[in-house]
Amino acid sequence: MIKQNTSIQHVYGAQHPPFDPLLHANLMKAGNKAPSTTTPGKPKKATTFQEFESITSDAWDVGDDDDELLAMAAKNLNIEVVMETANKVIENHSKLQERRQQQMDKMSEPDEKDRQEAHEEEEEEPDEEDEREEGADMTTDLSFSSETFPISDNRMVKSHSEAPVGSHKEVGVEQAVLHRQQSLPHRPTIPLVARMADQNTSGTPAMTQREASRLDKFRQVLAGPNTDLEELRKLSWSGIPRQVRPITWKLLSGYLPANAERRASTLQRKRQEYFGFIEQYYDSRNDEHHQDTYRQIHIDIPRTNPLIPLFQQASVQEIFERILFIWAIRHPASGYVQGINDLVTPFFVVYVFEYIEEEVENFNVSSLQEEVLRNIEADSFWCMSKLLDGIQDNYTFAQPGIQRKVKALEELVSRIDETVHRHMQQYEVEYLQFAFRWMNNLLMRELPLRCTIRLWDTYQAEPEGFSHFHLYVCAAFLVRWRKEILEEKDFQGLMILLQNLPTMHWGNEEVSVLLAEAYRLKFAFADAPNHYKR
Repeated sequence: MIKQNTSIQHVYGAQHPPFDPLLHANLMKAGNKAPSTTTPGKPKKATTFQEFESITSDAWDVGDDDDELLAMAAKNLNIEVVMETANKVIENHSKLQERRQQQMDKMSEPDEKDRQEAHEEEEEEPDEEDEREEGADMTTDLSFSSETFPISDNRMVKSHSEAPVGSHKEVGVEQAVLHRQQSLPHRPTIPLVARMADQNTSGTPAMTQREASRLDKFRQVLAGPNTDLEELRKLSWSGIPRQVRPITWKLLSGYLPANAERRASTLQRKRQEYFGFIEQYYDSRNDEHHQDTYRQIHIDIPRTNPLIPLFQQASVQEIFERILFIWAIRHPASGYVQGINDLVTPFFVVYVFEYIEEEVENFNVSSLQEEVLRNIEADSFWCMSKLLDGIQDNYTFAQPGIQRKVKALEELVSRIDETVHRHMQQYEVEYLQFAFRWMNNLLMRELPLRCTIRLWDTYQAEPEGFSHFHLYVCAAFLVRWRKEILEEKDFQGLMILLQNLPTMHWGNEEVSVLLAEAYRLKFAFADAPNHYKR
């Protein structure tokens, strides 16, 4: 049963724990796990649900093994081979985490000798692996996430802005999370969305030889008169360099044709078509039958990444309002659903980067020419529309797509990690209470925006990435926290954890491991007809 009165406040500052060695060992057993006798959980209410939630480092850069995994993406390979290759990525990650933990332990000691040793280490010339390690370690984010909770009239309440506050229970919960946050070691802070590992601009390191080589491969594929989309997908699976991400996303989303000669005319036509919709429909936002839609959009826009100055600019919020209103008018079967606003942000950031060299977090978009802003707006609209076309049943009445995916996630996790599944059943935590948001907004409020952009590189390269592959990413994401989940011994503690997972310091390295786990799960289970059933 859904706990309707549990208000859980978001805290910004938790960091991810050390890599859990039980994670990949447990997943390796996924294909051989004996049938369970677990009693099915309590049936869930058939209700409607509405609502959800918040630089990427580009290539995986965990090691050369990711290129092998990349090559597998378009082939139906032997599961042992997939497991072996994915494990190389994960084991490499584990070694780097151990080294990092040793360094953090050393730096945490206050005596002068250790401080001097740390200073001397910083003066040494780092090798490429150390640069990658440092880059991942410095990755952080302070993304705001407004929590949502079902209430009796089937609405979702934003705990920060709408839910009643000040009760003793809420204060106790918030203090508990704050105490957990304060007990964690300090980590440095970097820009929220602007940091790109291969971004060769002032204040950022030059590209490594490997990153430059990958960029050259992309440019060679994109330079031909007819882009080989399959080859582009293979390259993109393990991350897209910032310099070519805008054109690559437009091609992979189906917004632009593979034929280079047709692209300019296609862009001109689609951009004119979008602004034709604006002229035709946007004035109707104040009509009585559209007022509810526009009012909800107008409320949600300021909540979109509120800690990132870029998204608080009036001109940016006006762009988002137009995009979302036009999409809602053109899709009456679903209309606007809270949460779709966040799905615009990765496209908008990527397409802003097409026109600027500086960091985007504090960039004043009003300094761009009006034509450039119009191009960014139209391109963001069409690419978001292409994405939503593949998952629209997530947003139609009663959101059946999300309900099916949450149920599939529950059944899949019960096969992957029966211990975690039983633990959540024991404390009456229903998957819908945390995974609804994971499906509704594609993990955007669980990960920093830079990680979302990197994740979407793979989603656009993977067949049915936003619909099918996302399920396996969510399963890998949940099991990633098995140690922390099993340490919580009550409903409230589990909900605080699951709705505030400590990913703010995640970067390219953590996303690469998550994708490796998801890829391995997909090949272990996707081709088995009864893989959801016991």
